[in-house]
Amino acid sequence: MDVTSIHLDDGTPVPRLGFGTFQLAGDDAYQSVMTALETGYRHLDTAQGYGNETEVGQALADSDIDRDEVFVTTKIQPSNAAAPDVRSSTQKSLQELGTDHVDLLLLHWPAEHVAPLDETLAAMSELKQEGLTHHLGVSNFPCRMLARAFEFAPIVTDQVEHHPYLGVAAIEEVLAVRGGFLTAYSPLARGKVAEDDTLRAIAAVHGVSPAQVTLRWMLQRPGVVAIPKSGTPERIRANFDVHCFELSDAEMVRIDGLECGERLIDPEFAPAWD
Repeated sequence: MDVTSIHLDDGTPVPRLGFGTFQLAGDDAYQSVMTALETGYRHLDTAQGYGNETEVGQALADSDIDRDEVFVTTKIQPSNAAAPDVRSSTQKSLQELGTDHVDLLLLHWPAEHVAPLDETLAAMSELKQEGLTHHLGVSNFPCRMLARAFEFAPIVTDQVEHHPYLGVAAIEEVLAVRGGFLTAYSPLARGKVAEDDTLRAIAAVHGVSPAQVTLRWMLQRPGVVAIPKSGTPERIRANFDVHCFELSDAEMVRIDGLECGERLIDPEFAPAWD
């Protein structure tokens, strides 16, 4: 198994370990992205709702890394789900990011209270045809909504909360049969993994941290991309350093056993989860 990239049907490699930027703002966002790029991350995740597309784009521009070497994802705000707003908001995102395209454009949350899903995805598909984005996806879609999305557009991923305490097997199944991949946000359960006895024990065997064990667990599973976020340079670097060890089958099973349906992100406007 390739633990570094997932290859899409068109041959595009998606780095399996990306850098999330949720709740990073201003200079913190800029410096964190710079550190991530210097460390070796080649997958950046942002969103219109994060308010940091300008800083993410500036860091990419100021780095010595060619734009084509970095897989950039952004997300459309639910309030921009109507077709005209899909276009105008994406154009604004590209302007703030300082690029003529993103590699992946997601709808951030289900938004049928704003526009029908087929309208939103048709507008996003037009942007793909025009080259403003190379790939399309959704975020925070439960499996039944995800299956509908595949009916309307060439979706490649669903970005959802996923960590050792929250499995998403139903979503993974929908993606697997359609050739898509899962993108896991909050993969470290907002730091909770650091105090987990099972993860600490496995980490001690390998001389690494529980966070590194968690990320390695994700990379050793098929079809999973993880986008941990940190504003601390040391943690940004440590989260990327997960290729010097390998988990055994028994260790993988032990981590699988931590699943307990614990969801950490569940706003009032969230859909009914699977």
